[in-house]
Amino acid sequence: MPSIDIPKTFGALLIGGLFASLLSGFVIIQVVVYFKLYPADRARLKILVLTVWFLDTCHLTCIWLSLWSYLIDYYEIAQQINNIHWSLALSVLFPAMLTFLVHIFFANRIFMLSKHNYYLTAPIVVLAILRLTSACVTTSFMLHLHTFQRFKHDVRFIFTTGLALSTTVDVLITASLFFLLQTSRTGGATLDTVIDTLIRYTFETSSLTCAGTIASMLCWLIIPNNLIFFGLHFVIGKLYANSLLVTLNTRETIRRARSHGSGDHGVRLLPDIQRPNKARDSELSSLPRTDSITEKGQEERVEVVVERSVQLQDV
Repeated sequence: MPSIDIPKTFGALLIGGLFASLLSGFVIIQVVVYFKLYPADRARLKILVLTVWFLDTCHLTCIWLSLWSYLIDYYEIAQQINNIHWSLALSVLFPAMLTFLVHIFFANRIFMLSKHNYYLTAPIVVLAILRLTSACVTTSFMLHLHTFQRFKHDVRFIFTTGLALSTTVDVLITASLFFLLQTSRTGGATLDTVIDTLIRYTFETSSLTCAGTIASMLCWLIIPNNLIFFGLHFVIGKLYANSLLVTLNTRETIRRARSHGSGDHGVRLLPDIQRPNKARDSELSSLPRTDSITEKGQEERVEVVVERSVQLQDV
């Protein structure tokens, strides 16, 4: 590196590590909340949550090993910032694996909502695989080349491609969910409220991950002679982990909001884990049909829409 700017290299990594640690704390809280709220969820969903937590922990460990190496082991040796520590290289791989799981999770949600539409889901899955492949290649070259100077000169496009693919997948997922949720409207006020809430959560979670990825990519392309892009990259994986866990944990919030809004009468848009008994069915059938979703066909559609978009019984 021709010149070393301490605040924009060591400082950028330190601040990125601190923010990543804060977001990892949020991940732990979300995991605890998940297991308290949804003990009856399917095993595969619980395994997904635990895997996300494990990858996030591995990522945070690599971040602090890197910071210890640069700030403690090589204290006052500024030239060492040009060397790529093995833990810093792995800090690219672990969030890529985590991001892949999150992308596949949302691709599966789109697959269920679209009634098994392969044309809509396949591009997301393919791009997610390419993004993971790009991260694996990036990590391999970082371990092989050992220095940022050689890495930026020889294989700069690989890292750029990975960030671009991640952004593209985020945009496709957000657009697909928005389209599918909008077309699920039936005119019922209660259902439309639930759908509006789901759309808001989709935009909020996707916009954060997309913004973080774009910011890291812009810093990588515009100011590559410092490590601000890597400090931002520390945070990206944490944003994906939190977006997945927030999506799972807000199911109970949406259910309660719907129940309070409707007095918990009529068709349950957010079905319980256990099947309703005959007494409940008899009670529901005796209610006056004042809602546009009381028709049998509409009722089935509502239940499928909400079960697939909120309960996520199959991953």
